[in-house]
Amino acid sequence: MNWQHDSVAAANALTTRWVKNCSGESVVMAGAGAWPLLAHLASAAEGRGRAELQEAVGTDAATASQAARAVLSIMDGSTAIRSALGLWTRPNLPLHPAWITTLPAGMHGELTADTTADQLRLDAWAKEQTGGLIPDMPLQLTDHVLLVLAMALTVRTTWLRPFTDGIDLFETGPWAGLEIHVLRRRTRILDRARVADTPAGPLTVLRVMGTGGIDVHLVLGDESMKPGHVLTAGIDVLAGRHPATPAGLLPAGSPGPGMTVRHVRDHAPGDVLNVTVPRFTVTSTHDLLDLPEVFGLATVTDVTRGHFPGISALPLAVTHARQNAIASFQATGFEAAAITALGAVAAGIAPPPPYRVRRIDLDFSHPFGFLTVDRRSRLILTAGWIAEPEIQPEDPGN
Repeated sequence: MNWQHDSVAAANALTTRWVKNCSGESVVMAGAGAWPLLAHLASAAEGRGRAELQEAVGTDAATASQAARAVLSIMDGSTAIRSALGLWTRPNLPLHPAWITTLPAGMHGELTADTTADQLRLDAWAKEQTGGLIPDMPLQLTDHVLLVLAMALTVRTTWLRPFTDGIDLFETGPWAGLEIHVLRRRTRILDRARVADTPAGPLTVLRVMGTGGIDVHLVLGDESMKPGHVLTAGIDVLAGRHPATPAGLLPAGSPGPGMTVRHVRDHAPGDVLNVTVPRFTVTSTHDLLDLPEVFGLATVTDVTRGHFPGISALPLAVTHARQNAIASFQATGFEAAAITALGAVAAGIAPPPPYRVRRIDLDFSHPFGFLTVDRRSRLILTAGWIAEPEIQPEDPGN
C-alpha cells in the first residue's frame, strides 16, 4: 500500500465533500486540517460511530492512525507548511497507552480545574502554532470537557514571480463600477492558465507557483455555476479527471470564463498572458457538527453512551468540533492557517448544550474559488471561495 498516495486521495475526498456545501459567501476551509483528527478518532471508535468516521476519512479505521501519520509526514517535509497536533486531557480521564502511541510524541498536556487559565493556554498554543494568524482556539472550554484534540495547519509561500498592486474598475459583471484592489501579472508562460471542460461547465484554472513546493490554483467558472460546483470541478481538474487545454493552444475569442484570446500587434516578440485578480483576505469559523454526514460525526455526538473505547475505559462522546481558518492572497505571496479542535465529554450523562458560535463568513471579474496544493503530493491544504472583492474606500475629501 502506498500510504502517502492513498491518504492524500482520502483527505482530498473529504475536502471535495466539504466544498460542495459552499453557500456562495466568502469562505476558507482546511479539510487537511480536520482529516488527521478524524482519522485518529476513527481508529479508537466502535460500532456505528466507527463506521461513519471510517467512511468520512475514506480509509480503514484499523489503519487510520497510520494514514494520518502519512499525511502529517507530507506537511513535515515541506518548508512552507507547519503543522502540529495537541492533546489535552483531565487527570481523571484514564487513557489507553496504545492510542497515545499513535499520536506524535510530546503533544499531550493536562487540563486543570481552572478552565480560564486552561483556555488562555490553549489560545496561546493556537497563536504560537499559526504564527499569530489565528489568535485563539475555536473551542471554548467548560468544566464538562474531558479531552481536547486539536490540529494547527499553516501555509506560507512567496510567489516565484510577484504580482503588482493596483486599482481597477471592472466594466462588466457583478462587480462592475467598483474600484477594486487588484493584483496584475504579465508572463510569457501561457500554460499557467488552462481551460477545462467539466460536467458543471467550462472552467478556467490559473496556477500561481510559490516557494516551498506550494501552488495556489484560482478557479473561475461561469457566473451561473454554483460555488460548490466550481470548487469540486477544480479539484477534479487538478486530479486529471477532466481534460484541460493550456491557454497557448486555445482559439481566438472567449474560450473560457474570464478569458479572451486575441491576435494583436506588439513591440516585443512572443505571446503573453496578462492576469488581473482581486487580492483577498478571508476568514471563517466552521462548526463541523453542522455537517455531521461530511465528517462522520453523527453517531459519536450521542452523549447517552460512549463511542471511543480505544481512547479510554471512560465512555466519551464528541460535543465540540470546530475550525477557525484564514487565507490571504497578496502581491508577494500567500498565507493560510487553520485551527481545528475536537472536544469530548463523559457520555451516559446529559451535559449542558455544547457551546455554539454563529459562523462568521467574510463576504476574478466575478466570484471565484481557490485551492492551495502541496505540489509534490497533490494534497489540498486549503480551499475557498471569494464572493466579493476588496474595494478601494472612498476618498473622504471628495
